[in-house]
Amino acid sequence: MQTLDGTTSLGYILALDLGTTGNRAFVFNADCKIVGQAYKELTQYYPQPGWLEHDPLEIWQDTCWVMQTAIENAQIPPSAIAALGLTVQRETCLIWNKTTGKPLHRAIVWQDRRTAPLCHQLQEQGYAQEIYDRTGLVIDAYFSATKLRWLLDHFTDVDLKNVLAGTIDSWVLWNLTGGIHATDHSNASRTMLMNLHSCEWDQRLLEIFQIPAHILPQIQPSLGVFGVTDAAILGAEIPIAAILGDQQASLFGHGCDRPGLMKCTYGTGSFLVAHTGSKPVRSQHQLISTVAWTQANQSGMDVGYALEGSMFTTGACIQWLRDGIKLITTAAETETMANQVTDNGGVYFVPAFSGLGAPHWDMSARGAFFGITASVQPQHLVRAVLEAIAYQVLEVVQAINASSSTPMGRLIVDGGACENNFLMQFQADVLGIPVERPIMRDTTVQGAAFAAGLVIGFWHSYEALVRQRQIECVFEPRSKSVSNFATWQKAVNRTLAWTDKME
Repeated sequence: MQTLDGTTSLGYILALDLGTTGNRAFVFNADCKIVGQAYKELTQYYPQPGWLEHDPLEIWQDTCWVMQTAIENAQIPPSAIAALGLTVQRETCLIWNKTTGKPLHRAIVWQDRRTAPLCHQLQEQGYAQEIYDRTGLVIDAYFSATKLRWLLDHFTDVDLKNVLAGTIDSWVLWNLTGGIHATDHSNASRTMLMNLHSCEWDQRLLEIFQIPAHILPQIQPSLGVFGVTDAAILGAEIPIAAILGDQQASLFGHGCDRPGLMKCTYGTGSFLVAHTGSKPVRSQHQLISTVAWTQANQSGMDVGYALEGSMFTTGACIQWLRDGIKLITTAAETETMANQVTDNGGVYFVPAFSGLGAPHWDMSARGAFFGITASVQPQHLVRAVLEAIAYQVLEVVQAINASSSTPMGRLIVDGGACENNFLMQFQADVLGIPVERPIMRDTTVQGAAFAAGLVIGFWHSYEALVRQRQIECVFEPRSKSVSNFATWQKAVNRTLAWTDKME
């Protein structure tokens, strides 16, 4: 088969996307076309308000099921798969027994807020600047370090020589390979335990969080072979040739490999990531500095960095409209309803279900509707939720422009909520720049496939892969109106430190 860059390539690439709400597998052919796929929704456990857990055994069982089903749907033998790329929900972490392979507790999900008190304690003890300098991250319950500390505190009687800890990529890699304990730099940079400059576990941070180094995975380049799958799982040994955090995989899939390029994934949360080149860029505006991806070279390692604005609640508030307060029966209805009214009816929504991420980083904020009067209809509430999603992104783009010497001229989008034409047009209007939506919405999994295929020489040119991306629609800004944005910011300010005020 002739590939996009004119070389001949036989076989397929399998890409796994292990997300917050479900696990997916896709089989790509040499022309980057999806020839088989499978999806399984993941059970969400809410033991207490603000807590969220996943069952690691369910994640592993579903991973096996989606891989096997996608291969069956592609009607190919497993031996035809040249490599596997893996991308995962970030920051979610767990500990497990390395002898039995059994998790000691359910995985604590990135949205989980149970460690907010520990984070406040660390801030009060004056660690914020040191942790930011070493990791590029702000102290927040979002990141893995305090979650791992919580898990270790709850299993004090366990022999730590027999315990392994890691994020979802490490857990699945360990199971796929029959015992390789590793992670990549993009996921490790989200733990609050990796030094952003040395790209290794930071001894000082391990001391602060009291996490023994020997339980942590080895950090390896994102693009590189981590091992091969145990033949018993799929019937073939397949090289695992790339591991990336989901937002970094999306950045890679969109071709955002240099400064000035940014993308926003509208998933459970919204994640706006801008590539900043080969050195970390520090933000004075509460954005986090993170690793985009790494790759070994002759003399060492190429490291790409990024600035990120993490907004915790996007698709999750549309899901809440559907399942929580039952204003809608399908997500698609939000577009129709928003278009049935000419404005938001004076209603503003703050999507702080799990506190607020960038640029506020307030774990105590809570969600709210403001401006409700007797004339407000369900359509106004729905429209206010969609507008809030766009305003959150505007706040982060403003912060990125203030931190970067290259102003952002275009926003590339993916994720479930980018299907919503009302939201995308409103986003372009408030940003005042074009919003580009590609035909291939699953850019996260496409990025993992691109990376794995390039590593093993299945594809030879990243540029050629990026060039063949097809754009479905560009939303051009019509009228830049940010007058309502100031009112929305006023609403946000009223929700800050909400749970503190309740004490």
